[in-house]
Amino acid sequence: MRGNVNEDDASPLATGVEGLDYVLRGGYAKFRSHLVEGRPGSGKTTLGLQFLIKGASQGEKCLYITLSESKRELMSVATRHGWTLQGIEILELVPPELSLDPSQLQTLVHSSDLELGETVQAALAEIDRIKPQRVVFDSLSEIRLLSQGSLRYRRQVLALKSFFLLNHATVLLLDDLTAEQDDLNLHSISHGVIRMEQLTPIYGGERRRLRVIKMRGVQIRGGYHDFVIRPGGVTVFPRLVAAEHAEAEHGSPALSGNAVDTLVGGGLDRGTSTLLIGPSGVGKSTIACSYCHAALGRGERALVLLFDETDRIFLGRAAGLGMDLKPFLQDGMLLLEQIDPADLSPGELSSKIQIAVERFDARIVVIDSLTGYLNSMSQEQHLVLQMHEILTYLNQKGIVTILLLANHGLIGQTATPIDMTYLSDAVMLLRFFESGGRIRRAISVVKRRVGPHEDTIREFMVSSQGIAVGEPLDQFRGILTGVPFFEGKQSDLLADKKP
Repeated sequence: MRGNVNEDDASPLATGVEGLDYVLRGGYAKFRSHLVEGRPGSGKTTLGLQFLIKGASQGEKCLYITLSESKRELMSVATRHGWTLQGIEILELVPPELSLDPSQLQTLVHSSDLELGETVQAALAEIDRIKPQRVVFDSLSEIRLLSQGSLRYRRQVLALKSFFLLNHATVLLLDDLTAEQDDLNLHSISHGVIRMEQLTPIYGGERRRLRVIKMRGVQIRGGYHDFVIRPGGVTVFPRLVAAEHAEAEHGSPALSGNAVDTLVGGGLDRGTSTLLIGPSGVGKSTIACSYCHAALGRGERALVLLFDETDRIFLGRAAGLGMDLKPFLQDGMLLLEQIDPADLSPGELSSKIQIAVERFDARIVVIDSLTGYLNSMSQEQHLVLQMHEILTYLNQKGIVTILLLANHGLIGQTATPIDMTYLSDAVMLLRFFESGGRIRRAISVVKRRVGPHEDTIREFMVSSQGIAVGEPLDQFRGILTGVPFFEGKQSDLLADKKP
């Protein structure tokens, strides 16, 4: 019976937005009013339409009350997203010349010519006639202007909230924050509050994020969550919390099939992360590729995120080293993602990794490289915190994670743009060094948490026949400086291997 509490009171109601139900622990509270606030262009209208479309698809009565946009504009938004608004009633409180459908002229009211009471009464009468289960009220800014005072405005919103509650309607109240100061009075009378934001970096596309400020009776997933608006609507990427994911069984170590395994104590352990540090061109991607190729050969799926090069160059270079990855890509065993750091938000990257693990069943993940990923982050500290969650999540899932980080500089003193060594379970250091008028490469493992590793510094070479690792460079001093002193014989070094 209307006006009485039933077992569904305040139960979760699907939002129609991918990812948002997870943040809200199931959805909006049923029969309650929720405030969705954000500056113009932040995505409130799209969020509201998805809420109604979800309800209409389930046979619920839905109503969109608009004081700021016409039905024609709403239909245009829906068309661009590939939606239909069939089953959704639209009440316009705007001048009739903005209407697309002449048959709806009798429901149009000049909001600019009405007093506040008449405007609200027109909306309430339509609600009483339709008796909708889902309502979007767009927007409260017009009510604020008509109220001409904070006390009257608050009382009017309270009256609306009570009316919606008595009529068992779940409501989204949209507010575009056009007042000089954000009106926090609405926060106290709303059951839930969602703040949507749009940020514009110096370079690249805009970044969008939302935060659930409150949701009574629900332990929401707090903090900022990135989201995007693309054809099809709003998609939310919940902030990754590694502690919420169960730990999986770990298997035998992953092997690369070459002598690098010996340096790390017999292969990379499952559920660990390995950081490859070195200047550009030293062979970090090649070593990571060798582990991917070996895993694919064992029937394991792999995810490779490319920030610094195109997939065409990555596949071509691998094939030139005797590791043809194209058949695995065509068979769906290899998931190769070329990332544009200027357009990718940190939350979307976490989502890509999580989907690859949960749905694609990837057993090895390569991020090439963190240097490119760093460029997509607004602040360095955010990268460290997010990578901590990502690595913890992957480790709990038993995934072999390989991170690449490029140094600043080639020969001599080098520096890393960010210190990620303490987050990684193993660290492999690659360096160029000069000897006999030639540039050579050195490799060493400086850290391994889960077991012993070789502490020698060895020369290695990359050729069409793969990766060759030489004997320990015990005839040198100062290899890690890039300009060592040679105290042995030239015959102790690796000879060039002809293709």
